[in-house]
Amino acid sequence: MILSPKQQMWSRLLAAVAGGYAFAAALAVFLGAVLPMARAEAVLMGGFVSFAGYTAAIVWAFAPLPLGRVCAVLALATALLGGAGLLLARSGGGA
Repeated sequence: MILSPKQQMWSRLLAAVAGGYAFAAALAVFLGAVLPMARAEAVLMGGFVSFAGYTAAIVWAFAPLPLGRVCAVLALATALLGGAGLLLARSGGGA
């Protein structure tokens, strides 16, 4: 499917905002489960680092890469980080 430049821009904006938010949330969950400190401190640190991850995802969404690759990498990273974080948090693993 070939998108017009305007559709490309809006698609990348949607990937940056929605995909970046999902990635940042998954990163916060993962870091909250694996950081070697008290649970409350790990959750706070995961939240702080997720802001940097969100910014990086937004910038990366507008990189000169194919839109499909951008969306696929964001979705895969989100699924892996979120899934691993939830499994570790529920099993009591990590810190």
